[in-house]
Amino acid sequence: MTSQTILVLGGGVGGVVTAVELRKRLSAGHRVVLIDREERHVSQPSLLWLMIGRRSARQISRPLDRLRRRGIDVVRGDIESIDAANRSVMVSGRELRGDAVVVSLGADLAPEMINGLVGAGHNFYTLTGAQSLFQAASRLREGRVAVLTAAPAYKCPAAPYEAAMLLDDFFRRRVALGAVRIDLYAAEPAPMGVAGQHVSAAVVGMLEAKGIGYHAGHQVTSVSAEDRRLYFRNGTTADFDLLAYVPPHRAPRVVFDSPLASDQGWIAADRNTLATTTPGIWAIGDVTTIPLKLCKPLPKAGVFAHHQAAVVARNLTHAIEGKGAPVSFDGHGECFIETGNMRAGFGSGNFYAEPFPDIALHQPSVTRHLAKVLFEKQWLHRWF
Repeated sequence: MTSQTILVLGGGVGGVVTAVELRKRLSAGHRVVLIDREERHVSQPSLLWLMIGRRSARQISRPLDRLRRRGIDVVRGDIESIDAANRSVMVSGRELRGDAVVVSLGADLAPEMINGLVGAGHNFYTLTGAQSLFQAASRLREGRVAVLTAAPAYKCPAAPYEAAMLLDDFFRRRVALGAVRIDLYAAEPAPMGVAGQHVSAAVVGMLEAKGIGYHAGHQVTSVSAEDRRLYFRNGTTADFDLLAYVPPHRAPRVVFDSPLASDQGWIAADRNTLATTTPGIWAIGDVTTIPLKLCKPLPKAGVFAHHQAAVVARNLTHAIEGKGAPVSFDGHGECFIETGNMRAGFGSGNFYAEPFPDIALHQPSVTRHLAKVLFEKQWLHRWF
Protein backbone atom coordinates (compact mmCIF):
# COMPACT_ATOMS: atom_id res chain seq x y z
CA MET A 1 0.00 0.00 0.00
CA THR A 2 1.38 3.41 -0.99
CA SER A 3 2.07 5.65 2.00
CA GLN A 4 -0.03 8.81 2.08
CA THR A 5 0.30 12.12 3.91
CA ILE A 6 -2.71 13.99 5.26
CA LEU A 7 -2.23 17.66 6.14
CA VAL A 8 -4.56 19.00 8.83
CA LEU A 9 -4.56 22.80 8.93
CA GLY A 10 -5.45 24.20 12.34
CA GLY A 11 -5.13 23.01 15.93
CA GLY A 12 -8.58 23.90 17.20
CA VAL A 13 -11.35 21.42 17.96
CA GLY A 14 -11.82 20.28 14.38
CA GLY A 15 -8.14 19.93 13.61
CA VAL A 16 -7.31 18.03 16.79
CA VAL A 17 -10.20 15.59 16.42
CA THR A 18 -9.39 15.00 12.74
CA ALA A 19 -5.71 14.34 13.39
CA VAL A 20 -6.27 12.05 16.40
CA GLU A 21 -9.03 10.05 14.69
CA LEU A 22 -6.99 9.64 11.52
CA ARG A 23 -3.93 8.49 13.45
CA LYS A 24 -6.04 6.02 15.41
CA ARG A 25 -7.68 4.56 12.29
CA LEU A 26 -4.90 4.60 9.68
CA SER A 27 -2.01 2.18 9.46
CA ALA A 28 1.33 3.39 10.79
CA GLY A 29 2.75 3.78 7.29
CA HIS A 30 0.59 6.81 6.62
CA ARG A 31 1.59 10.24 7.91
CA VAL A 32 -0.74 12.66 9.71
CA VAL A 33 0.57 16.24 9.98
CA LEU A 34 -1.11 18.90 12.13
CA ILE A 35 -0.10 22.51 11.39
CA ASP A 36 -0.82 25.49 13.64
CA ARG A 37 0.87 28.75 14.58
CA GLU A 38 0.00 28.45 18.26
CA GLU A 39 1.91 26.45 20.85
CA ARG A 40 -1.17 25.49 22.88
CA HIS A 41 -4.73 24.39 22.21
CA VAL A 42 -7.25 26.42 24.24
CA SER A 43 -10.66 25.11 25.30
CA GLN A 44 -12.81 27.92 23.93
CA PRO A 45 -15.94 27.22 26.06
CA SER A 46 -13.79 27.51 29.18
CA LEU A 47 -12.90 31.13 28.41
CA LEU A 48 -16.23 32.06 30.00
CA TRP A 49 -15.01 30.62 33.29
CA LEU A 50 -11.58 32.20 32.85
CA MET A 51 -13.14 35.66 32.53
CA ILE A 52 -14.76 35.35 35.98
CA GLY A 53 -11.73 33.80 37.69
CA ARG A 54 -12.94 30.20 37.93
CA ARG A 55 -10.17 28.84 35.72
CA SER A 56 -6.52 29.59 35.00
CA ALA A 57 -5.02 29.68 31.52
CA ARG A 58 -3.08 26.49 32.18
CA GLN A 59 -6.17 24.63 33.35
CA ILE A 60 -7.97 25.22 30.04
CA SER A 61 -5.12 24.70 27.58
CA ARG A 62 -2.81 21.91 26.49
CA PRO A 63 0.44 21.89 24.46
CA LEU A 64 -0.20 20.77 20.89
CA ASP A 65 3.14 18.94 21.03
CA ARG A 66 1.46 16.35 23.25
CA LEU A 67 -0.11 14.98 20.07
CA ARG A 68 3.33 13.74 19.02
CA ARG A 69 2.92 10.97 21.60
CA ARG A 70 0.02 9.70 19.49
CA GLY A 71 2.17 9.53 16.37
CA ILE A 72 1.02 12.83 14.89
CA ASP A 73 3.59 15.14 13.30
CA VAL A 74 3.04 18.61 14.76
CA VAL A 75 4.37 21.53 12.73
CA ARG A 76 4.30 24.97 14.29
CA GLY A 77 4.34 27.95 11.96
CA ASP A 78 2.30 30.47 10.00
CA ILE A 79 0.40 29.05 7.05
CA GLU A 80 1.27 31.61 4.39
CA SER A 81 -0.49 30.16 1.35
CA ILE A 82 -2.59 27.22 0.21
CA ASP A 83 -2.01 25.66 -3.20
CA ALA A 84 -5.27 23.72 -3.44
CA ALA A 85 -4.62 22.21 -6.86
CA ASN A 86 -1.36 20.62 -5.68
CA ARG A 87 -2.59 19.99 -2.12
CA SER A 88 0.34 21.87 -0.64
CA VAL A 89 0.80 24.69 1.86
CA MET A 90 3.60 27.13 2.59
CA VAL A 91 4.39 27.19 6.33
CA SER A 92 6.86 29.84 7.50
CA GLY A 93 8.72 29.60 4.22
CA ARG A 94 8.62 25.80 4.02
CA GLU A 95 6.44 23.92 1.53
CA LEU A 96 4.54 20.88 2.78
CA ARG A 97 2.71 18.58 0.36
CA GLY A 98 -0.08 16.15 1.12
CA ASP A 99 -2.20 13.57 -0.61
CA ALA A 100 -5.19 15.05 1.21
CA VAL A 101 -5.76 18.32 3.05
CA VAL A 102 -8.31 19.08 5.79
CA VAL A 103 -8.78 22.81 6.37
CA SER A 104 -9.86 23.65 9.92
CA LEU A 105 -8.50 27.17 10.33
CA GLY A 106 -11.53 28.64 12.08
CA ALA A 107 -12.47 32.29 11.90
CA ASP A 108 -10.20 35.26 12.49
CA LEU A 109 -11.25 37.81 15.11
CA ALA A 110 -11.13 41.35 13.74
CA PRO A 111 -11.93 43.99 16.40
CA GLU A 112 -10.10 46.58 14.27
CA MET A 113 -13.07 46.56 11.88
CA ILE A 114 -14.98 48.72 14.40
CA ASN A 115 -13.44 52.15 14.92
CA GLY A 116 -12.17 52.53 18.49
CA LEU A 117 -13.12 49.04 19.67
CA VAL A 118 -9.53 47.89 20.18
CA GLY A 119 -8.37 49.23 23.52
CA ALA A 120 -11.84 50.27 24.68
CA GLY A 121 -12.78 46.95 26.19
CA HIS A 122 -12.01 43.26 26.52
CA ASN A 123 -12.35 40.63 23.81
CA PHE A 124 -13.38 37.62 25.89
CA TYR A 125 -13.11 35.31 22.86
CA THR A 126 -9.34 35.29 23.41
CA LEU A 127 -7.23 34.02 26.29
CA THR A 128 -5.63 37.39 26.99
CA GLY A 129 -8.94 39.22 26.63
CA ALA A 130 -10.72 36.91 29.08
CA GLN A 131 -7.87 37.36 31.55
CA SER A 132 -7.91 41.16 31.28
CA LEU A 133 -11.70 41.19 31.64
CA PHE A 134 -11.43 39.30 34.93
CA GLN A 135 -8.81 41.75 36.21
CA ALA A 136 -10.92 44.77 35.24
CA ALA A 137 -14.14 43.27 36.63
CA SER A 138 -12.38 42.52 39.92
CA ARG A 139 -11.63 46.23 40.31
CA LEU A 140 -15.12 47.48 39.48
CA ARG A 141 -17.34 48.25 42.47
CA GLU A 142 -20.10 50.20 40.76
CA GLY A 143 -21.13 51.37 37.32
CA ARG A 144 -22.34 50.09 33.96
CA VAL A 145 -21.12 46.95 32.24
CA ALA A 146 -21.79 46.61 28.53
CA VAL A 147 -21.63 43.23 26.82
CA LEU A 148 -21.47 43.77 23.07
CA THR A 149 -21.72 41.67 19.93
CA ALA A 150 -20.02 43.83 17.33
CA ALA A 151 -21.48 41.97 14.33
CA PRO A 152 -24.60 39.83 13.90
CA ALA A 153 -22.75 36.61 12.98
CA TYR A 154 -20.11 35.04 15.21
CA LYS A 155 -19.02 31.67 16.53
CA CYS A 156 -20.45 30.17 19.72
CA PRO A 157 -23.84 31.94 19.43
CA ALA A 158 -24.72 31.39 23.09
CA ALA A 159 -21.47 32.77 24.48
CA PRO A 160 -22.24 36.51 24.77
CA TYR A 161 -25.53 35.73 26.51
CA GLU A 162 -23.74 33.34 28.85
CA ALA A 163 -21.10 36.04 29.46
CA ALA A 164 -23.72 38.58 30.53
CA MET A 165 -25.33 36.12 32.97
CA LEU A 166 -22.00 34.94 34.37
CA LEU A 167 -20.87 38.53 34.90
CA ASP A 168 -24.17 39.23 36.65
CA ASP A 169 -23.48 36.32 39.00
CA PHE A 170 -19.89 37.49 39.48
CA PHE A 171 -20.92 40.99 40.58
CA ARG A 172 -23.80 39.80 42.76
CA ARG A 173 -21.21 37.92 44.81
CA ARG A 174 -18.77 40.85 45.08
CA VAL A 175 -20.58 44.20 45.23
CA ALA A 176 -23.70 45.73 46.76
CA LEU A 177 -26.94 44.72 45.06
CA GLY A 178 -27.73 47.14 42.26
CA ALA A 179 -24.30 48.77 42.29
CA VAL A 180 -23.45 47.32 38.88
CA ARG A 181 -25.88 47.30 35.96
CA ILE A 182 -25.33 44.98 33.01
CA ASP A 183 -26.68 45.64 29.51
CA LEU A 184 -26.25 43.44 26.47
CA TYR A 185 -26.17 45.23 23.10
CA ALA A 186 -26.64 42.75 20.27
CA ALA A 187 -26.13 43.40 16.57
CA GLU A 188 -28.39 40.42 15.83
CA PRO A 189 -32.19 40.68 16.05
CA ALA A 190 -32.55 37.84 18.58
CA PRO A 191 -30.40 35.44 20.59
CA MET A 192 -29.37 32.25 18.79
CA GLY A 193 -31.85 33.00 16.01
CA VAL A 194 -31.10 29.93 13.90
CA ALA A 195 -32.26 27.71 16.78
CA GLY A 196 -35.79 29.14 16.54
CA GLN A 197 -38.03 31.73 18.13
CA HIS A 198 -38.75 29.57 21.17
CA VAL A 199 -35.03 29.39 22.00
CA SER A 200 -34.59 33.13 21.45
CA ALA A 201 -37.54 33.92 23.70
CA ALA A 202 -36.25 31.60 26.42
CA VAL A 203 -32.82 33.23 26.43
CA VAL A 204 -34.33 36.72 26.56
CA GLY A 205 -36.42 35.54 29.50
CA MET A 206 -33.28 34.35 31.30
CA LEU A 207 -31.69 37.79 30.86
CA GLU A 208 -34.77 39.67 31.97
CA ALA A 209 -35.18 37.48 35.06
CA LYS A 210 -31.75 38.63 36.19
CA GLY A 211 -32.42 42.30 35.46
CA ILE A 212 -29.97 42.37 32.56
CA GLY A 213 -30.92 44.95 29.95
CA TYR A 214 -31.25 43.46 26.48
CA HIS A 215 -31.01 45.67 23.38
CA ALA A 216 -31.43 43.77 20.11
CA GLY A 217 -30.59 45.14 16.67
CA HIS A 218 -27.90 47.50 17.99
CA GLN A 219 -25.13 47.48 15.39
CA VAL A 220 -22.14 49.32 16.83
CA THR A 221 -20.40 51.73 14.44
CA SER A 222 -17.72 53.16 16.71
CA VAL A 223 -16.50 53.22 20.29
CA SER A 224 -14.94 56.06 22.26
CA ALA A 225 -12.51 54.74 24.84
CA GLU A 226 -11.99 58.25 26.22
CA ASP A 227 -15.70 58.95 26.74
CA ARG A 228 -16.51 55.28 27.38
CA ARG A 229 -19.39 55.43 24.94
CA LEU A 230 -20.81 53.14 22.26
CA TYR A 231 -22.29 54.57 19.06
CA PHE A 232 -24.88 52.57 17.13
CA ARG A 233 -26.18 52.66 13.56
CA ASN A 234 -29.72 53.39 14.79
CA GLY A 235 -28.52 56.71 16.21
CA THR A 236 -28.49 55.72 19.87
CA THR A 237 -25.51 55.73 22.21
CA ALA A 238 -24.68 53.92 25.44
CA ASP A 239 -22.18 54.66 28.18
CA PHE A 240 -20.12 52.03 29.96
CA ASP A 241 -17.59 51.67 32.73
CA LEU A 242 -16.55 48.18 31.60
CA LEU A 243 -16.91 46.77 28.09
CA ALA A 244 -16.83 43.06 27.25
CA TYR A 245 -17.18 42.35 23.55
CA VAL A 246 -17.37 39.76 20.80
CA PRO A 247 -15.48 41.22 17.83
CA PRO A 248 -16.41 40.92 14.16
CA HIS A 249 -15.26 37.70 12.49
CA ARG A 250 -13.79 37.19 9.04
CA ALA A 251 -12.28 34.36 7.06
CA PRO A 252 -8.55 33.81 7.62
CA ARG A 253 -6.52 35.77 5.08
CA VAL A 254 -4.76 32.65 3.80
CA VAL A 255 -8.18 31.15 3.00
CA PHE A 256 -9.59 34.38 1.57
CA ASP A 257 -6.62 34.57 -0.82
CA SER A 258 -6.94 30.93 -1.91
CA PRO A 259 -9.08 29.46 -4.71
CA LEU A 260 -11.07 27.65 -2.01
CA ALA A 261 -12.81 30.84 -0.86
CA SER A 262 -16.40 31.71 -1.70
CA ASP A 263 -17.53 35.30 -2.30
CA GLN A 264 -17.47 36.07 1.44
CA GLY A 265 -14.11 34.39 1.97
CA TRP A 266 -15.41 31.25 3.69
CA ILE A 267 -15.08 27.78 2.18
CA ALA A 268 -18.18 26.17 0.70
CA ALA A 269 -18.25 22.51 1.76
CA ASP A 270 -20.68 19.69 1.11
CA ARG A 271 -23.15 19.66 4.02
CA ASN A 272 -22.80 15.89 4.51
CA THR A 273 -19.23 14.96 3.52
CA LEU A 274 -17.47 18.34 4.07
CA ALA A 275 -15.69 17.86 0.73
CA THR A 276 -14.89 21.02 -1.22
CA THR A 277 -15.14 21.36 -4.97
CA THR A 278 -11.37 20.77 -5.17
CA PRO A 279 -10.50 17.05 -5.17
CA GLY A 280 -8.54 15.97 -2.10
CA ILE A 281 -9.54 19.01 -0.02
CA TRP A 282 -12.03 18.97 2.87
CA ALA A 283 -13.08 21.87 5.10
CA ILE A 284 -14.66 21.71 8.55
CA GLY A 285 -15.77 23.97 11.36
CA ASP A 286 -15.88 27.74 11.50
CA VAL A 287 -13.98 28.26 8.24
CA THR A 288 -16.90 26.80 6.27
CA THR A 289 -20.21 28.17 5.09
CA ILE A 290 -23.05 25.64 4.89
CA PRO A 291 -26.47 27.08 3.96
CA LEU A 292 -29.62 25.91 5.71
CA LYS A 293 -33.13 25.88 4.26
CA LEU A 294 -34.14 28.99 6.22
CA CYS A 295 -31.58 31.00 4.18
CA LYS A 296 -29.10 31.26 7.04
CA PRO A 297 -25.81 29.37 7.41
CA LEU A 298 -25.14 26.62 9.89
CA PRO A 299 -23.90 28.38 13.04
CA LYS A 300 -20.20 28.39 13.75
CA ALA A 301 -19.64 26.25 16.84
CA GLY A 302 -17.10 23.79 18.17
CA VAL A 303 -19.65 21.01 18.42
CA PHE A 304 -20.14 21.04 14.66
CA ALA A 305 -16.38 21.10 14.03
CA HIS A 306 -16.05 18.05 16.30
CA HIS A 307 -18.78 16.03 14.57
CA GLN A 308 -17.60 17.06 11.10
CA ALA A 309 -14.02 16.09 11.94
CA ALA A 310 -15.13 12.60 12.95
CA VAL A 311 -16.98 12.22 9.63
CA VAL A 312 -14.01 13.36 7.55
CA ALA A 313 -11.57 11.12 9.45
CA ARG A 314 -13.74 8.05 8.93
CA ASN A 315 -14.35 8.78 5.26
CA LEU A 316 -10.68 9.47 4.57
CA THR A 317 -9.76 6.20 6.26
CA HIS A 318 -12.27 4.39 4.07
CA ALA A 319 -10.92 6.09 0.92
CA ILE A 320 -7.27 5.32 1.77
CA GLU A 321 -7.53 1.83 3.26
CA GLY A 322 -11.07 0.67 2.59
CA LYS A 323 -11.82 0.39 6.31
CA GLY A 324 -15.36 0.92 7.58
CA ALA A 325 -18.18 2.48 5.59
CA PRO A 326 -18.67 6.08 4.47
CA VAL A 327 -20.67 8.25 6.90
CA SER A 328 -22.40 11.64 6.73
CA PHE A 329 -22.65 14.65 8.99
CA ASP A 330 -26.33 14.87 9.89
CA GLY A 331 -26.56 18.41 11.26
CA HIS A 332 -27.08 17.46 14.89
CA GLY A 333 -25.52 19.65 17.55
CA GLU A 334 -25.77 20.59 21.19
CA CYS A 335 -24.45 23.14 23.65
CA PHE A 336 -24.62 24.16 27.29
CA ILE A 337 -25.84 27.64 28.25
CA GLU A 338 -24.28 28.87 31.48
CA THR A 339 -26.67 31.08 33.42
CA GLY A 340 -24.73 31.74 36.62
CA ASN A 341 -25.31 30.52 40.18
CA MET A 342 -23.74 27.17 39.20
CA ARG A 343 -26.51 26.42 36.72
CA ALA A 344 -26.62 25.72 33.01
CA GLY A 345 -29.26 25.07 30.38
CA PHE A 346 -28.78 22.66 27.50
CA GLY A 347 -29.89 22.93 23.88
CA SER A 348 -29.76 20.14 21.33
CA GLY A 349 -31.33 19.07 18.07
CA ASN A 350 -31.12 18.78 14.32
CA PHE A 351 -30.04 21.91 12.47
CA TYR A 352 -30.62 20.19 9.12
CA ALA A 353 -34.31 19.60 9.88
CA GLU A 354 -36.69 21.19 7.38
CA PRO A 355 -38.17 23.66 6.99
CA PHE A 356 -36.62 24.86 10.28
CA PRO A 357 -34.06 23.43 12.70
CA ASP A 358 -35.64 21.24 15.38
CA ILE A 359 -34.02 22.36 18.63
CA ALA A 360 -35.05 21.61 22.21
CA LEU A 361 -33.90 23.81 25.09
CA HIS A 362 -33.74 22.28 28.56
CA GLN A 363 -34.02 24.57 31.54
CA PRO A 364 -30.99 25.54 33.67
CA SER A 365 -30.03 23.25 36.53
CA VAL A 366 -27.07 22.47 38.76
CA THR A 367 -26.88 19.02 37.18
CA ARG A 368 -26.38 20.50 33.71
CA HIS A 369 -23.69 22.84 34.99
CA LEU A 370 -21.86 19.88 36.51
CA ALA A 371 -22.27 18.04 33.22
CA LYS A 372 -20.47 20.89 31.45
CA VAL A 373 -17.65 20.79 34.01
CA LEU A 374 -17.32 17.05 33.42
CA PHE A 375 -17.39 17.56 29.65
CA GLU A 376 -14.54 20.08 29.87
CA LYS A 377 -12.35 17.72 31.88
CA GLN A 378 -13.14 14.68 29.75
CA TRP A 379 -12.54 16.51 26.49
CA LEU A 380 -9.07 17.75 27.42
CA HIS A 381 -8.14 14.36 28.87
CA ARG A 382 -9.41 12.38 25.88
CA TRP A 383 -7.74 14.36 23.11
CA PHE A 384 -4.50 15.25 24.89
